[in-house]
Amino acid sequence: MLSSGPKLLALCSCLSLLVLSHVIEAKKDFKSACSTCKEITDNFEKGYDRTAKQNFGGGNTAWEERKLSKYETSEIRLVEILEGLCESSSFECNRMLEEHEEHFETWWFKRKTKHPDLNKWFCIETIKVCCPKGTFGPDCNACVGGSDRPCHGNGKCDGDGTRGGNGKCSCDLGYEGEFCLDCMDGYFNKEKNDTFSLCSECHSSCKTCTGATHQDCDECKDGWEEDDQEACVDVNECAKEVSPCTEHQYCLNTEGSYSCKTCDKECSGCTGAGPDKCQTCANGYQDTDGTCTDIDECSQPESVCTEENQQCLNTKGSYSCICSIGFEEQDGKCVQMPQPDTEEDSDSSVTNTNQHNEL
Repeated sequence: MLSSGPKLLALCSCLSLLVLSHVIEAKKDFKSACSTCKEITDNFEKGYDRTAKQNFGGGNTAWEERKLSKYETSEIRLVEILEGLCESSSFECNRMLEEHEEHFETWWFKRKTKHPDLNKWFCIETIKVCCPKGTFGPDCNACVGGSDRPCHGNGKCDGDGTRGGNGKCSCDLGYEGEFCLDCMDGYFNKEKNDTFSLCSECHSSCKTCTGATHQDCDECKDGWEEDDQEACVDVNECAKEVSPCTEHQYCLNTEGSYSCKTCDKECSGCTGAGPDKCQTCANGYQDTDGTCTDIDECSQPESVCTEENQQCLNTKGSYSCICSIGFEEQDGKCVQMPQPDTEEDSDSSVTNTNQHNEL
């Protein structure tokens, strides 16, 4: 049975996890709400442009506008725009529109001229699900590095433009650190001050460096080594006394590494690609002026096919013994195939047939 201390600790842990999950979910909801709001206002702008040259559609538009109002500023036009803001399957969009439809009416009839930027007025200032660019969180605080250049222009601010996120920077490739002002391994600072950093990629031979050439390496990458001039140069793994490849492969050096390639079938061991790079020739091949070529076993003085009625068929690196024409293999022997009836047998057959017909 657990004592009260462990029970309380377990309960606190559960509560902490529950609170943390709610916080994470809330951050997602804030970001999602801002995205939905932006979608609605973007579609409103498209609908506004789409209906710009429309009218009431009646027979006497001039009379209707004199007696009623101009279509351009009418409630009918507003309704037509609102009807196209959300896809029928988008629950979040339709819910937000239903909850705040009256705000669109307020903006349309009272605030449009004073607040022409609908996204700013509706999403940021009125229902407060978004923040201005470069700010985040419930109070729209400035991102690290300032709202003009979040993360000093070298990363993305978590929650940027929404009421969610924590404002932390996710640095772009080549940058690291809380403020995205430091260069990660493989990059060096081309320019840097308290508010600006420009990181450039090191030479391919450098793990860390102070400049762009192979002589500016602080440390060489694996597969490279420092020469007498303190520059990182490629290690030729293929030049080592013991090859890193297997018996039937050859080594191909590459910048900073190597690869093992299979020898040609003519070779038993090789130093490169092709039958002229064999160390020794494979069975069934012979050295001809430095190149391994096929041995034609069928042209040898002594026949390699010793069974009766066999003939030799040469193949690349080998040969096979097949039965001669008119013979077929049966139980490992070449036996003569049945011969068709002779002409005499054929005449005899015709004679017998005629006699049978006369009877």
